[in-house]
Amino acid sequence: MAKQVVELLVEGGKASAGPPLGPALGPLKVNIQAVVNAINEKTKDFAGMKVPVKVIVDPKTKEFEIEVGLPPTSALILKELGVEKGAGDVKQPVGNLTIDQVIKIAKMKRQDMLAASLKAAVKEVLGTCVSMGVTVEGKHPKIVQKEIDEGKYKIEEG
Repeated sequence: MAKQVVELLVEGGKASAGPPLGPALGPLKVNIQAVVNAINEKTKDFAGMKVPVKVIVDPKTKEFEIEVGLPPTSALILKELGVEKGAGDVKQPVGNLTIDQVIKIAKMKRQDMLAASLKAAVKEVLGTCVSMGVTVEGKHPKIVQKEIDEGKYKIEEG
């Protein structure tokens, strides 16, 4: 029998045996508490954020492995800002990031992005800032995107 994969979105460090985890894993007869403990250990750095998690179970041996994805870019931006949610009205900025914070988020998300370079990944994060009402270096993110193209910011690969 092939391995079973259960995909979930859990709050970092706060998975529990209740829904959605318990009902999804119950039929696989795996030790749910062991899975919960492993998920919480692997997601503790993402406290307060929803994190995509895959639980891969071998139905024969009841062994499992856990793969943790990255929270959405918007959740990483909110964490950097220390706010709960983006602006309801993008004309009223909810917060301001430094270019270094944007680069840090781009580096974290790079593996999940289609961007060909770190510079492109940074511009993708800036695009998310636009829709969330977040300024960067005190400016509209589209201005910062132009400034990146003009070479105002050094964005080094690696």
